[in-house]
Amino acid sequence: MSQDGKARAVARSDEGAVFRAPGHDHGRCVAEALGRAESVSVRRGARLTALRRRVLELVWTSHAPIGAYDILERLRRAGRRAAPIAVYRALAFLMELGLVHRLASVNAYLGCGGPTAGHAGQFLICERCGSVAELSDRRIDRAIAAGAARTGFKVVSPLVEVRGRCPGCRAREDGDDG
Repeated sequence: MSQDGKARAVARSDEGAVFRAPGHDHGRCVAEALGRAESVSVRRGARLTALRRRVLELVWTSHAPIGAYDILERLRRAGRRAAPIAVYRALAFLMELGLVHRLASVNAYLGCGGPTAGHAGQFLICERCGSVAELSDRRIDRAIAAGAARTGFKVVSPLVEVRGRCPGCRAREDGDDG
């Protein structure tokens, strides 16, 4: 990747995982996610209510996972009355449509950048800054399926979460050494 390309995409694998680059246009990112949500909802005959839309928008407020109670608190600070069950129902709806993922290791939710493509999801989670990149590598999916088949296990949710350091944090660490 060229130096110019490196500035635009901090990290990109062949499978499409991307960590947020410096100067990332997050407003556009959120707008595109909401547009995809509208399209997916219409195609599936589902209703994207105002609360569901706002919950999705809050999930997309950063590229770090957000917990349900953090979402609830942000709704309340904005003057919106919502019960925890309403937030959990909205998140369940968004997960069912493939618009968000639940990351079990951090008990939080993350927006899905590719809700129209069926995928299990592998996630690279930075331990330092909390950012997450979604990876969709069919080879990993096949390896999990093959290993499970050998043992007679039926995979229901092949979610993989990998913890480490994102390229930005690694670069800052390398800069600290010099």
